[in-house]
Amino acid sequence: MTDLVPRAAARPFPLLRRAAPALLGYAAVRALGLAVLVLWSEARGKSAYTLLTARWDALWYTRVAELGYGYEVRLPNGDVHSNLAFFPLLPWLERLVAAVSPLSYADGGFVVSLLASLAAAWGIFAVADHLYGRRAGVCAVLLWAVLPVGVVQSMAYSESLFTALAAWSLYAVLTDRWVTAGTLAALAGLTRPVGMAVVAAVWTAGVVTLLRHRRAARGPAAPTGLPDRPQASGEASAAPGTRPRLAAALGFPATSLVRLLLGMALAPLGVAGYVLWVGWRTGGGVFGYLEVQAGWRNGFDGGFAFARFVAAKFGSFPSALAGLGLVVGVALLVWLYVICVRQRQPLPLLVYAGVVTALALCASSYFGSKPRLLLPAFPLLLPPAMALAKRGIRRAALVIGPVAVASAVYGAFWLNGSGPP
Repeated sequence: MTDLVPRAAARPFPLLRRAAPALLGYAAVRALGLAVLVLWSEARGKSAYTLLTARWDALWYTRVAELGYGYEVRLPNGDVHSNLAFFPLLPWLERLVAAVSPLSYADGGFVVSLLASLAAAWGIFAVADHLYGRRAGVCAVLLWAVLPVGVVQSMAYSESLFTALAAWSLYAVLTDRWVTAGTLAALAGLTRPVGMAVVAAVWTAGVVTLLRHRRAARGPAAPTGLPDRPQASGEASAAPGTRPRLAAALGFPATSLVRLLLGMALAPLGVAGYVLWVGWRTGGGVFGYLEVQAGWRNGFDGGFAFARFVAAKFGSFPSALAGLGLVVGVALLVWLYVICVRQRQPLPLLVYAGVVTALALCASSYFGSKPRLLLPAFPLLLPPAMALAKRGIRRAALVIGPVAVASAVYGAFWLNGSGPP
């Protein structure tokens, strides 16, 4: 695990200038994807804007923004699709945009997603740049942009908003900004159920930091290669006996301990608050939200349903190719995660990526949605980003350019076909 001690505070504008190449590259890739989508949709007599803002989950989010919670659809087979399954932050922002502008709720969702996707790209760059350097940061952002389902980043969905909050929360953890990390984790928890992955990352980092300081407080320890934590202004002169006992026992300045504990306390408030509210509203208690998800045939079965779905693909020759592709895809995810572990990514990133990947692969939800559910797992892209960064800008461009074109074509084909549910 890399150092969690504070670094020199980066000011927003220099940090934005440093990220400019990554953001410009990201914008170019997404513009290419949208242009191909428009042309493809026009050729098929469809509206690209409707596909981005008024189909599938985007409709559910706008209904929450417009009507609030309580809307549901009862299917002939008895299933109940309730809009309580959709977390509230994106609809709140859609309502805010509609309130302060002439835009509709659907327009607001599109605007929020576009801005959030840029914020997510910036956050991914910030994390990668902090750990591995500027060039790796640029490559990480471009790899995230050219993912086969990258078009979802421009849809009125919550993936871009969640990724932005998660990336910046993780960056705040890595730079010892605990209250910021906890606040962003709470907001991520109001965006998607997988917000628990960000909470787990913040809590893991907090506990590890507390344990490390406790070991250091017990006496001289073997050198770790990590720099000592600088004391905040005004703390150096405080005698150990003047600090609260808990802070003294942990070897922490009191104010730093308060910030860390406050950040950890804030982190779960979003996801826990919404889940408990749904339980109260439905009368289902702490399991109320799970009952709502069950109405959508969503649940967590450890990957059994997904494995059965993949196995069924091998029943005939044409579908066997799709089954083989799924097996290769899952193996690639596992391989990337193993590389992340072997490269000693910071523990918060490993925890976050592990939880996001496990929830995506082991849920019994609609299997076509799994690729987009994996979009927030950006730490898995850091190993290939580092590999590309070592090859230089020109070689990286030769790799990313054709992939960007292929991603744009696939995104247009996908949205004009089955699309992301």
